[in-house]
Amino acid sequence: MTDEHTYKGSCFCGAVQLTVTGEPAAMGYCHCESCRHWSAGPVNAFTLWKPEAVQITQGADNVGTYNKSPNSYRKWCETCGGHVLTEHPGMGLTDVYAAVIPDFPFQPGVHVHYQETVLRIRDGLPKLKDVPEELGGSGESIAE
Repeated sequence: MTDEHTYKGSCFCGAVQLTVTGEPAAMGYCHCESCRHWSAGPVNAFTLWKPEAVQITQGADNVGTYNKSPNSYRKWCETCGGHVLTEHPGMGLTDVYAAVIPDFPFQPGVHVHYQETVLRIRDGLPKLKDVPEELGGSGESIAE
């Protein structure tokens, strides 16, 4: 018997459904220009998972992919256009957007790419210039 939690998520229309199992590697907010443009918002809430923890359970044949760079393979539902996840092969992680998994207890721990922010958030969480060192960034903190 396992005590790992499984959370369900879907695109906007529900044609693409997924599960995430266990605990994410990290949770937080991304302020980079790419995430802002992709999400059409000033900030994007992320949950990063090992790829094997993420399963598309319905509609895999309905998932579109776009990669502006080899760092991020963004995926969406081809029916409704709802964003589902982003694969980050270089980091060995998959970002399932926090809004896609509504019952998941999102507890952000960091802001990444805060130097690019267009919306200052004063919440006491660490603000990083890029990403943590263990994910290939500088890990450099910047002022809130």
